[in-house]
Amino acid sequence: MRILFLTQIIPYPLDAGPKVKTFHVLRYLINKGHNVHLITFIRPEEKPFLPVMQELCSEVCTVDIHRSRLADVGYWLRSHFSGRPFLVERDDIKTMRLHVQRLLMENDFDAIHADQLTMCQFAYLTQYSGLYGKERTDRQPIRVFDAHNAVWTIVERMKQTAPFYFKVPLSLESRRIKKYEAGIVTNFEKTLTVTEIDRQALIDATKEFESRNSDEDPPITIIPIAVDTKSLSPVERVERSKNILTLGTLHYPPNADGIRWFANEVFPLIQSQIPDTTLTIIGKNPPQDLQTLASQNPQTIKVTGYVPDLIPYFRKAGVLVVPVRAGGGMRVRILEAFSRAMPVVTTTVGLEGIDAQPGQDVLVEDTAPKFAQAVIKVLNSQKLQNQLARNGRLLVEKAYDWQVVLQKLDNVYNNIPTKSVDM
Repeated sequence: MRILFLTQIIPYPLDAGPKVKTFHVLRYLINKGHNVHLITFIRPEEKPFLPVMQELCSEVCTVDIHRSRLADVGYWLRSHFSGRPFLVERDDIKTMRLHVQRLLMENDFDAIHADQLTMCQFAYLTQYSGLYGKERTDRQPIRVFDAHNAVWTIVERMKQTAPFYFKVPLSLESRRIKKYEAGIVTNFEKTLTVTEIDRQALIDATKEFESRNSDEDPPITIIPIAVDTKSLSPVERVERSKNILTLGTLHYPPNADGIRWFANEVFPLIQSQIPDTTLTIIGKNPPQDLQTLASQNPQTIKVTGYVPDLIPYFRKAGVLVVPVRAGGGMRVRILEAFSRAMPVVTTTVGLEGIDAQPGQDVLVEDTAPKFAQAVIKVLNSQKLQNQLARNGRLLVEKAYDWQVVLQKLDNVYNNIPTKSVDM
């Protein structure tokens, strides 16, 4: 089957959760014999990785994208007039629309796979009077919305911990996203989510904003995020390490918020009981306040920025902390840590969507004092570290390897009628 696959970012290298999820979905569909045409936004730093996608896919088309704070202000103002979310307005780039229209005119696609919320607007281009005065009259491709998470819930959670002056703008954006997601779920033929929580959040959105002729919930398939457990083999860690590791893409607000909370409120509590504890923060684009904190505490806190290889840092750490307070979907860094046999301490939000047993596979706490005590407990017990490492690895092998999890995609794509493919 011919699939037009729309992505907001090139899903390689596998250094961020959304990339990991998208890459394995792409790889699975191609391994199943589907003819996948990828069209993606691309940033200058991503261009060296383009050959990987060109080797994988039947065709790759790219559209340059550039971010700026000044332009974002304009998109935010425009969203007030259009009623669409800021995130959608920001990515509504004319060049992308023209390229998608061209591909639709030149190919008889069976399906359009829109990866994440902002790419769905281009899948709406299936019904139009075509370019060059030529109108398409043949069967329209099925549209698949691959929702990594219910985005409106992420914004709603961010509002809870945001400064007061951000609460009203976040409320407006949350409501716009909720309405927009409801429209996608109602109008697209298929929707994918990674957790039951996100599935229910999207259903709630449709009940609030969309009139349905049926009392049945819209068809939404849950397919968890998957990792490659064969390539992510366990690491041998230094025993009795007092180093705490945390990581995440730090320009993503929920990641920065959680790590900021840990560094400022949790880590000092740990240090009060284990004075020689150190903290390593890894992630692209660290905010200035975290860099300042590290410069003020050079012996105990290190902010590395982006690193291409995490293995040396895993080896030196006694525990990985994932202090998420807002967000949606699943935390790939937890699955990858399990694969690497790293003991993990996280929050209830951090563990959402992962079928791990607190106390057996992972430790879970939500307040600063309890989170600190959980980390202290792990650092002080090699036996507990080994138990968490062993159980986490077994769990991810059984339930979250890409070749196991993504078999559910067969049920999505096998039910789509195909057009003839010219060889």
